[in-house]
Order: sequence, then C-alpha cells, then structure tokens
Amino acid sequence: MEEDETLQGETERAEIETHAAPEGSRRISVSEFLCHCCYDIMVNPTTLNCGHSFCRHCLALWWVSSKKNECPECREKWEGFPKVNILFRDVIEKLFSDAIEQRKEDILQNSDVARSLATFQKYGNDHMPAVRNTGRINPQGGGFFSGVLTALTCVAVVLLGYHWSSREFEEDHLVHKPVAKWTAKEVTIWLEQLGPWASHYKERFLLEKVNGRLLLTLTEEDFTKEPYSIENSNHRKAIMAELERVKALGVKPPQNLWEYKAVNQGKSLFLLYALKSSPRLSMLYLYLFDYTEAFLPFIHTICPTQEDVYEDTVTKLIDLQDPSWKQWREFIVKYLFLPYQLIAEFAWDWLDVHYWTSRFIIVNAMLLSVLELFSFWRLWSRRELKTVPHRMWRHFWKALTQGLFVAIFWPFIPQFVCNCLFYWALYFNPITNIDQVVKEVRRRET
Repeated sequence: MEEDETLQGETERAEIETHAAPEGSRRISVSEFLCHCCYDIMVNPTTLNCGHSFCRHCLALWWVSSKKNECPECREKWEGFPKVNILFRDVIEKLFSDAIEQRKEDILQNSDVARSLATFQKYGNDHMPAVRNTGRINPQGGGFFSGVLTALTCVAVVLLGYHWSSREFEEDHLVHKPVAKWTAKEVTIWLEQLGPWASHYKERFLLEKVNGRLLLTLTEEDFTKEPYSIENSNHRKAIMAELERVKALGVKPPQNLWEYKAVNQGKSLFLLYALKSSPRLSMLYLYLFDYTEAFLPFIHTICPTQEDVYEDTVTKLIDLQDPSWKQWREFIVKYLFLPYQLIAEFAWDWLDVHYWTSRFIIVNAMLLSVLELFSFWRLWSRRELKTVPHRMWRHFWKALTQGLFVAIFWPFIPQFVCNCLFYWALYFNPITNIDQVVKEVRRRET
C-alpha cells in the first residue's frame, strides 16, 4: 500500500513539473534532464566527448575525488577541458526556471562544491587547451610530441651551454694556479682580460718574457719606463690594482661568470636560483654576507655615480668605494619595485664579456618581471592583499629551508649534476618562463 502511494506521489510530481508542448508533440518531463551523478535536474550541464552530460559541479566533485579525466558513467577519457553546453543549459533554464533557481541556491550554500569548482577550473586554466577568439583550439602543452620537443630542447640548451662555457672558460685554470708558476703566455692572458686596452701592451710583455715571478716584482714606476712605457695613468692604475689583488690572493681573482663559477661552484649555483626565485632576499644576503666581493660590484654597476673613466666593465670594478646616498636611494627604489630590472641592468653592463649569456639573463629578467606583475595583479583583483604578510613569511621560510638543505647536502652532490642544474637555470629558464607568461595572458583572455 505504501509503495503504491509513493509511486502515485512521484507520478503526480512529474506531471506537475512537465510542460505542455505544442499540439502533436509529446510532453517534456524533468526526468529527461537528470544528471546521472546526483539524479537531479542538471545545473550548468557539461557535455563530455562521449556524449554524456552532467552538472558541472558534479563533474568537478568527481574529478577532485578521482583525479581522472574520464566520464563518471562510461569511463571513457575526455580530451581537452570540458565546457558548459550553452544550448543545453539555456533550454533547461527556460523550461524549468523555478527548479534551477532552487538548485543553484542549494549549491551556493555548499562550500565543498565551491572549492571543487575552483580547483577544477584552475586545473583547466593551467593544463588544458585554451580556446581563442577564432574558435580554434591552441594547445598549451602536453602529449607525446610536446614531451619529445621539450626533451630535445633541454638537451640542445645544455649542449649549447657547455659549448659557450667552454669557449669562455678555456683560461679558468689561472684562478687555481699560483701566480709564481705562471708562464709568460699566461701573464699575457691575465693582462688581456683586464680589458681591450690591455692588448696594446701584450707584445711588450711577451718580448720581455714576463712570467709570474717577474710580474710580482714589478712596480708602477717600472711600468712608466722602458720597455713597458705605459703612459696612460688610468691603465697603470688598473694594472697595479689588479696586481695587488693577485699578490693578496696568490692566484688570479675571478673576473667573469665562468671564473667566478670555477672558484665558487656552490655559491654560483645558489645565487643563480636564489636571484631568480627570491631576488630581494638574495640581494639582502649579498649585502650582509658578501659585501665586498659581490654586493659592491653589483651596486656600482647598476647605480653608477658618474661617467666611468675606464674603458671596460672589468677595470672599473677593481677599486670600489662604499656607495653614496644617491646610489643607495636609486638602489632601494628599484630593489622594492623592480628587483629583476637590477639583474637585467647588471647583465647589460657585461655584454662585452658575456655576449649571449647576458642576453639570456636579460630576457629571463624581463619575463620574471611580467610574472611578478601578474602575481600582484591577482592579489589585487581577488582582494587578497591582507594575505601578503603571511605569503611573505611563507616565502621567506621556504627560501631559508631550501638554502639550509643545499648547504648541508652540497658536498654530496656530483659536479656533473651541479653543472647541468647551472646551465639549465641559465639557458632553459627563459623558455619555460615564456610559456608561463603565455598561459597567464590566455587566462586573462578567458
């Protein structure tokens, strides 16, 4: 008896929820628009490749729980990113407007549904194809071909990195070899690296067979006389300043990226990744713990006080004084608002020493500036500015723990692995960041 009453009640409800169709057509019932996940009328129906349709929030809940790109009913994998079936949605909302409004109110009150929808949509924005205004699907990545292309690009970039580095790295043995054991040819190599102007005196040093021991005995007065006859006082000053550094260190001090890497292998890798992910913290680290060797050349390059009297980058960084207030003022403004521009300006000043490498660094700094701008815009548009202190603390803690991890495990990392990581970050990062910028632009278009 109870079953008959229940059946009768369901029949009456179905009849109430039906709408009369034109004469000669059958009646349309709400049961024909049920979602096969929640068995209720579909809200924002989303149709998959297999033809089955579901409420969008039901599909999101299914995806979040299963992490599978497949139909909840027939288990066929769907491709691309499912979109709302606009025609289907408009028909349902027109025929059953009251039922749809009630369902939407119930859905809005469910926080789990809201989180699942947001996660599902974020996945689509990050990993799935984006539809352009032309209606053509433009894949952002993924698939066998994309993976092979990425792998080939990585190999090519690493090989090019080794090729470029080997050309600029040929004479890095001088940063390890004691100056007293230098040959006459090695002394001329040291002299040439002071700048283009030093090539004028190369032949004089060769004719006199100036080796390392003789070089250590020379004074500024010797350079003014025959056979050296260096009349330019700035040139003599640059040679003597560099010679004093050689005497103090006992070896040739590093004067370019490859020599710095040869002397400070762990620090160079750390700084490369740190300046990319945390430029402000990295510059603060240089100021606190590497002031003379790294920070002073950095700030004098990006914030010069006046027109340099020297002819090249290396020479003007030999004898540096503490920055003036004007330099500090310019540095702090850029440090707070445009940290990646500081890195780009520093690389730009070294174009004559590292032609291609400096260009990679400049392009990467520009891309990272754009990505940081997108991040700030996202915080502003979503009214999440109050979360900035928490994000800053979390970022600081992450950078600190990563630095400690590298410091502890650095002695156990093979040199080959470190070199691959170094060249990856130096040459391949701009390519990956271009992809990130394109994704951010497309996300705002959609």
